[in-house]
Amino acid sequence: MKALLVNGSPHKEGCTNAALIEVAAALNREGIDTDLFWVGNQPIAGCTGCRACAKANRCVLQDTVNDFLELAGDYDGFVFGSPVHWAGASGALTSFLDRAFYADLNGGGNRFRLKPAVAVVSARRAGTTAAWDQLNKYFGLMQMPIVTSQYWNMVHGTTPAEVRQDLEGMQTMRTLGKNMAFLLQCKRIALENGLKLPEQEPAIRTSFVGGAPLP
Repeated sequence: MKALLVNGSPHKEGCTNAALIEVAAALNREGIDTDLFWVGNQPIAGCTGCRACAKANRCVLQDTVNDFLELAGDYDGFVFGSPVHWAGASGALTSFLDRAFYADLNGGGNRFRLKPAVAVVSARRAGTTAAWDQLNKYFGLMQMPIVTSQYWNMVHGTTPAEVRQDLEGMQTMRTLGKNMAFLLQCKRIALENGLKLPEQEPAIRTSFVGGAPLP
């Protein structure tokens, strides 16, 4: 089994990366293979709602989002890391997730359903819980079980070296990796022993005005 760790920071080897590396090391020790994916430091456009993804099963805008979508189906779990910007997740990562998840939902890609997901946030001081809550909402909509740790998934520091000095934060990352590995192994054993994924009903979408189903 393998997990993909997505670095949503504009700094490839910054504080967010330091946290992700600690999670990856814990996953590796538990027998889970890992790869790192950096969203990059180029501008990532937000979703335009064009719905071209319904036919293409990918975003009409060609950038790192489609690079991620091409890989995502091969992974069993995901870790998304973000720095805290203005008490929220990075704009690059939110635009990235908006388009990646919307394209998967509209295109019927089914790359993420019932695959465990983790949000990890990094900050100098504050805004971490708001950013963590923000990212977890993505996973709830995508039917991805949310993995937790012994504390909220955050680290503190202004440099990777300072992050590594955050002993509680580093321990939280290690616990997070072990917890995720356990859930991944439980799912694998269940499927190997004949337990099937829940049947998914066709989606029903209603308007709050009158309650009539949308076309």
